[in-house]
Amino acid sequence: MAYQQLKEELIQYSKEIGIDQIGFASASAFSELKSRLQAQEEAGYLSGFEKGTIRERTEPDRLLPEAESIIAIALAYPTKLKHDVKSVKGDRRGMFCRASWGTDYHIVLEEKLAKLSAFLQERVSGFVQRSMVDTGELSDRAVAERAGIGFSAKNTFIISPEFGSYIYLGEMITNIPFSPDEQMVEGCGSCTKCLDACPTGALVEPGRLNAQQCLAFLTQTKGYLPDEHRDKLGNFIYGYETCQVVCPYNKGVDFHHHEAFEPDPDLVKPRLLELLSISNRQFKDKFGKMAGSWRGKKPLQRNAILALAHYKETEAVPELIRLMKDDPRPVIRGTAAWALGKIGEVSGVEAVKTAMTIEEDTEVLAEMKKGLSQR
Repeated sequence: MAYQQLKEELIQYSKEIGIDQIGFASASAFSELKSRLQAQEEAGYLSGFEKGTIRERTEPDRLLPEAESIIAIALAYPTKLKHDVKSVKGDRRGMFCRASWGTDYHIVLEEKLAKLSAFLQERVSGFVQRSMVDTGELSDRAVAERAGIGFSAKNTFIISPEFGSYIYLGEMITNIPFSPDEQMVEGCGSCTKCLDACPTGALVEPGRLNAQQCLAFLTQTKGYLPDEHRDKLGNFIYGYETCQVVCPYNKGVDFHHHEAFEPDPDLVKPRLLELLSISNRQFKDKFGKMAGSWRGKKPLQRNAILALAHYKETEAVPELIRLMKDDPRPVIRGTAAWALGKIGEVSGVEAVKTAMTIEEDTEVLAEMKKGLSQR
């Protein structure tokens, strides 16, 4: 009874500190997830960003030996800009996915979890916990599903009936034996809109993702983007979210509960040309508080070049020529050359031909040839 009362008090406190949903789960092993992860690993479907071994990711007591329960939290984030800015010819803008709007969600959720921890620390002698948000070993989605935050959907997201899939997730393993909440029944039914809309086939079957083919993952890689996916990005420079946008549960969903998540239009839809010439210091000062900055500027600049090529933006030609000739990073030189070929403006094409006579990097030369072959 004492723990049930504490649970109710914690739920009330979570509302007071701005947590949109809270749920409680047992800390037993995630056996079904373990077999799924093993199958994903064998198929080569993992992203490589995952932390820990499969056992650490599925056995909470390996992370906290005293584990008795897991507290899951969710915070809703906005889907619409209050003051939108347009991307127009001569002034093209990129796009960060909604999950990177506002202050980095890791920071915000970690602060909420720290407050929950302090609340419990005051009330339970010998209280111990371990919290994590996204970058920890546990699967946030598996925990949220078990804790009744939402159901695991065909697009692999957790869908909350109230907030859709536009929620950030975090969890805390504790040594308090809180009673678990009920899991939700899967609610996708016969709908396959997310699978049908996935441009790369990364959703290989309902609830199963090949991360290596997912555009959201590919925007975060540092090498060349696969040829067959370059045009599919559109103007996204970080993340990709078609599988969320088409979901019926997300229709009309737009919550502005947290000031920290409010987007600055000039940050979430930055001018592409300005992004290409930004210094490391300027990049950190401008974008450093966003989740989408975590891999540094190189992947975003590569994606910005691809977006300009997608638009066939002739205003970008002088800057792309500069990058192709002078940038020390082969991926940027090669992608710029490829983009110049795709845009097809005469001065850009001639610049690629000239640069080919002095370029020594074989991969850059290959990109130059591919770019010119698009004419």
